[in-house]
Amino acid sequence: MRFRILSSVVLGAAGVFVLGCASGGASGTTAASGGTSSPAAASAASAASARATLESRSGSTVTGTATFTELSSGGVRVRVHVENAPPGTHGLHVHEKGDCSDPEAKSAGGHFNPGGMPHAGPMADKRHAGDLGNIEIGANGKGDLDVRTDLLTVKSGPNSVVGKAVIFHEKADDLATQPTGNAGGRLACGVVQ
Repeated sequence: MRFRILSSVVLGAAGVFVLGCASGGASGTTAASGGTSSPAAASAASAASARATLESRSGSTVTGTATFTELSSGGVRVRVHVENAPPGTHGLHVHEKGDCSDPEAKSAGGHFNPGGMPHAGPMADKRHAGDLGNIEIGANGKGDLDVRTDLLTVKSGPNSVVGKAVIFHEKADDLATQPTGNAGGRLACGVVQ
């Protein structure tokens, strides 16, 4: 009798252990796949991105952020938010060096142009990879730009934006004057990381 009770207890405990493991494994699988259950969530979770914090230069008070996100359809979405800027139209570019140490941001070098193309607007077929066009700043000193480009990547490679600088310019980019668009001084600079 004693053997039967002991073996029943052991078999019962083993059954509980097996069921517990199976249950934990199933819930672990559900939890792992639950976080990426939709294709959109999976894409958003795995999208490569980089960001720059824009800091004032050339005696300005301009600040902001720039975010670069790889798109599953190809290219990069660029979102820029600027504050404390003079109202009006201002050029915005990615520059070749991720160096904002100079008080006028001249250390950032020229426009990022790995393809050796002429300066142009963001919709032109032949343009610098760093040509983002213009951003409109309202009377409150704030502005936003949301563009997509096929000439930049976040992932490593010759067109990677990581390690470059984002420059907010003093004037509008005329989208034609070589090589800078006649956009004037550099009022804010941020290194893309």
